Amino acid sequence: MGTNHKLIIGNSMSMGEIPDNSVHLIVTSPPYFNAPFDYKDLFNSYGQFLGVLKKVAKESFRVLSEGRIFVLNIDDMLVNGEKFPIVADAIKIFMEAGFGYRDRIIWKKPDGYLRISRRSGVLLKNPYPMYFYPDNLLESIIIFQKGKFDYKSVTKDVREKSKLNITEFQQNKWYMTLWDMNNVMPGSPLEKDIAAFPEELPYRAIKLFSYVGETVLDPFCGSGTTMKIARQLGRNSLGIEIKKELVTTITTKTGFAEQKRLNNEDSFEVIIRKRSD
Repeated sequence: MGTNHKLIIGNSMSMGEIPDNSVHLIVTSPPYFNAPFDYKDLFNSYGQFLGVLKKVAKESFRVLSEGRIFVLNIDDMLVNGEKFPIVADAIKIFMEAGFGYRDRIIWKKPDGYLRISRRSGVLLKNPYPMYFYPDNLLESIIIFQKGKFDYKSVTKDVREKSKLNITEFQQNKWYMTLWDMNNVMPGSPLEKDIAAFPEELPYRAIKLFSYVGETVLDPFCGSGTTMKIARQLGRNSLGIEIKKELVTTITTKTGFAEQKRLNNEDSFEVIIRKRSD
């Protein structure tokens, strides 16, 4: 049987097209708060940014099935010299929405990667106390859970189809709270002007927290990375993206621009909300 994929063009603060308790996993990374390289001045204030997270958390709790997981890739942000405690605030927001705080994984990028100019260079120019600012090569992957999962709810056949490769699990050290993963380099063809996370992130999350045939949601769809990996792994997907101009990018990345690339029985639908929504 094929898988079904639906892209909703609209704001993820409302998920009216998605029924209660119908999603089995959510994997996403919201826009960086006013990052100078991707989303400069996107939000009028930090309070507005947190307000968006609150509404998305509330809707996500509604659509997620009991016992299931929300994987949030997010991190603190330095804007104009001020550091914003986004991780701490996000954890509080999602717990207030009803989620349990299950775990935190640190994503370590390659040592040679820096998205912003080297902060440590300040000390090199001024080798005195109080001039130290570390270069950041880390991001957080916060894992939340809605209630308790009923392991007996999954049939033996589906369990076996979804079985993890223990060699892959051990060799790539998925069992650690530190994940070494290469980032998507700026300027990649399908990630132009998009702060996309690497395919390895949703790949691990989908393998670890969902079963074949289930539905994965990304409420900040971006270029469609989560949807692409969900399809490759035999899961259905839902994506919500505010930028209509990304439809072609998402269609291409997920393989529906060239249906022959994957199972022809798979379906893809685009829903464009009216502006008033």
